[in-house]
Amino acid sequence: QVQLEESGGGLVQAGGSLRVSCVVPGHIASFYAMGWFRQAPGKEREFIAAIGRSIGSEIYADSVKGRFTISRDGAKNTVYLQMNNLKPEDTAVYYCAATPPYYKSTYGSRAAYSYWGQGTQVTVSS
Repeated sequence: QVQLEESGGGLVQAGGSLRVSCVVPGHIASFYAMGWFRQAPGKEREFIAAIGRSIGSEIYADSVKGRFTISRDGAKNTVYLQMNNLKPEDTAVYYCAATPPYYKSTYGSRAAYSYWGQGTQVTVSS
């Protein structure tokens, strides 16, 4: 069973920064595109950001564009989500996920992702 493992969540004040990480099995990290999603209580899981295998392949949801940055480190088999200028509405459980890299147009769709982590809680206080 493929397991993705997120870490780095926590409590931060509004305006602060946090970086969450996702360790990915090697055979997944080397081939798949990676995405971050989040789910707040009582809400649907929503797309945040994704990155393909090539530079410049990043895409973002409008709600986080300019504040969040997704990146990947092939040597460490890790995907990161750097979150700056956090707002209370960013409070959610954050999930990383892996999708076949072929169609960038699908990166924003939950249904495109084959593998998911268990999530890490991010809480932003006002």
